[in-house]
Amino acid sequence: MDTIKPIKIGSKKMNPTEKLTAAEMGKLWATFMGNSMSKQILIYFLQHVEDEDIKKLLENALSLVHDFMNTIEGIFEKESFPIPVGFTENDVNLGAPRLFEDEFYVHYLKYAAKAGLSIYNIAIPLVYREDVRNFFIHCMNSTIVLTEQIKEVLMNKGFIIKPPYIPIPEKVKFVKEDFLNGFLGHVRTLHGLEVTHLYDNIENNVTSKALILGFSQVARMEKVRELFMRGKDMTHRAVEQYMYKLHNANLPSPPFLDHLVTTSTISPFSDKLMLFHKVDMFSMKIRAFGNSMAVNGRHDLGFMYTRALMNISLFVEDGAKIMINNGWMEQPPLAVDRDRLASK
Repeated sequence: MDTIKPIKIGSKKMNPTEKLTAAEMGKLWATFMGNSMSKQILIYFLQHVEDEDIKKLLENALSLVHDFMNTIEGIFEKESFPIPVGFTENDVNLGAPRLFEDEFYVHYLKYAAKAGLSIYNIAIPLVYREDVRNFFIHCMNSTIVLTEQIKEVLMNKGFIIKPPYIPIPEKVKFVKEDFLNGFLGHVRTLHGLEVTHLYDNIENNVTSKALILGFSQVARMEKVRELFMRGKDMTHRAVEQYMYKLHNANLPSPPFLDHLVTTSTISPFSDKLMLFHKVDMFSMKIRAFGNSMAVNGRHDLGFMYTRALMNISLFVEDGAKIMINNGWMEQPPLAVDRDRLASK
């Protein structure tokens, strides 16, 4: 059924000399960097995977990575835009022992797919050049297909529980003054959107914790290792808080995944890659908390997310400083510094 009727305003075709906007340039750059990292991680995962279904997921994900990177390189070359260094075979040790069990790979892929969808979801309304717009629509559609395959494997293999069930309302109601209460007086039970984001934050953070637990075992630099340990403890405390909110409402939550990390202490990745990855993952948490706070109604949940947001922002800043001090952070495309030009 055609719900949206076509609008024919004109026959304007893409100008082959049309410049990239800041949004197009920035999102293409970020997508290339993320997929450059994912490429090395997926190649390593494929070295050890045994389950055939999970192997197929990893191969499909890697195929998308190659597809996305090749398309971006083509656009950049056409614009004489320097190809980012990103991450190379120098950032992965394919001879390193297994660091994660097969099941973790599926949880990781779901987390990575969510991160990709958040980039593409923001990009699509902001990009106008035809080739860039079509590229991000392709990224979104392809990642949705991969996400459905991931969910199918997670459910069929019993690796995950669905978000909790709540009863269907008997009738339409309007809230009263105590709706926002969280600390004092009558505190209502969680509403559906609050349950959704608590579940999502738990799902994201148990994956993030297992990954940073593995990274903390193998990191070579002391500062990087200490930051990972700090991130692990911070993530664990946060997950316990989210779980408590659900359990206090007699609702189930996804379990920790720490048992899916092996005892290996030999690093499969460079400290540069691992630190970039964790800074990127923690940055995604900031976006997730923003979404959680936007639909939240209880004061206690709002305070919990605000405090977590502050802690994560400090972690991201400290991680960025280590990357900068070691010459690991590539600079994204910048606007013109007019003041500097005027002073010359």
